[in-house]
Amino acid sequence: QLVESGGGLVQTGGSLRLSCATSGFTFDYYALGWFRQAPGKEREEVSCISSSGDSKYYADSVKGRFTISRDSAKNTVYLQMYSLDSEDTAVYSCAIRRSSSCFPLNPYEYAYWGQGTQVTVSS
Repeated sequence: QLVESGGGLVQTGGSLRLSCATSGFTFDYYALGWFRQAPGKEREEVSCISSSGDSKYYADSVKGRFTISRDSAKNTVYLQMYSLDSEDTAVYSCAIRRSSSCFPLNPYEYAYWGQGTQVTVSS
C-alpha cells in the first residue's frame, strides 16, 4: 500500500513536501518513484530513488528544484519541491519499482501506485 500526503494549494515560488507512506513490502529492497499528471498531459516520471538511496533520477523539468529522499525507519519516501510554478500543477503519485534501481527508465517497471495527491500552484 502507498499513501501520499502533503499536496495542496501554494503560490508561485512556494514550496511543498510530499510524503508517501508505504506498507506491505520490504521497503529497503525496491526503488521508489514519483510521477505527476496534469490535465490533458501524459504522465511524467518526475523523480526516482534507488533502494539504497545512492542513485537518484530527476526529470529535466524539476532538476535543481525538487529533491527525493527516503527514510527506512518510517518506510516513507519524500519529494521536497521548491520554486514551484504553474507548470508543476498536477496530481502527484508515488510508485514502487520492480527492482532496486531506477534505470533504465521505464514506467512499466513500476508495480504498485498510490492514489495521488493534488498539487496546485497559483499565481
